[in-house]
Amino acid sequence: MRLVTFNLLHGRSLEDGLVDEVRLAAAVSALDADVLALQEVDRDQSRSGHLDQTAVVARALGAPAHRFAAAVVGTPGEGFRRLTDDDDGHGEPCYGVGLVSRYPVRSWLVRRLSPAPTRSPVWVPGPGGGLMLLRDEPRVVLAAVVETPVGAVTVAATHLSFVPGWNLRQLRLVVRALRALPAPRVLLGDLNIPAGLAGLVSRWRPLGRRATYPAVQPRVQLDHVLVDPRGAGRLGPVTAVATPLSTISDHRPLVVDVG
Repeated sequence: MRLVTFNLLHGRSLEDGLVDEVRLAAAVSALDADVLALQEVDRDQSRSGHLDQTAVVARALGAPAHRFAAAVVGTPGEGFRRLTDDDDGHGEPCYGVGLVSRYPVRSWLVRRLSPAPTRSPVWVPGPGGGLMLLRDEPRVVLAAVVETPVGAVTVAATHLSFVPGWNLRQLRLVVRALRALPAPRVLLGDLNIPAGLAGLVSRWRPLGRRATYPAVQPRVQLDHVLVDPRGAGRLGPVTAVATPLSTISDHRPLVVDVG
């Protein structure tokens, strides 16, 4: 079973700044994921051609099960509002996370996380970027109970805060929420936390240790696949780990083969 987490940067190429549906589909198709967690995903945003990017990814992988969960309604960096319910802002431009599965999904769960109360310096890549003082965004966790060849497995996608300390608090909340779902439990996502610290704080076991950011010459691992040690034996051993360079995004995907 291949598990992948990928921060898409809404499918934007750092080379030409364009978002192209064909390029997005080709990039994710090459990953050949059975379960793919997506972060920084757009739906109905003008900057990405009003695509439902999670649906584009699902078609590219031939995956029958997929869902998008909005973290905000609006466009980060321009203006947005937080969601107060689970309507996911239908009819408005949204931004959040996605989860795509080639296996059937028994049930879904969405949990929302509050933003940090203070602004924090962040390095923004690409033209017009640089070190900027940004306010945090609301975050969201999207979980699914997936019927895999080894039985039911809980998988979850999230993108945690860039504010140091606040992301650790969020990680603890996510772990607590996921333990209400069946084991084995796997958390995939851009946690904005370096390798080692994510496992230490969550007390979940990292399935892959590879640098994922920045994409061209990665120096730090911000993207993780963590497994709850309780019930993890059913997944089998890790057989391969990779962080292939993609034609899109400022992150590399983290690819983990298990079993």
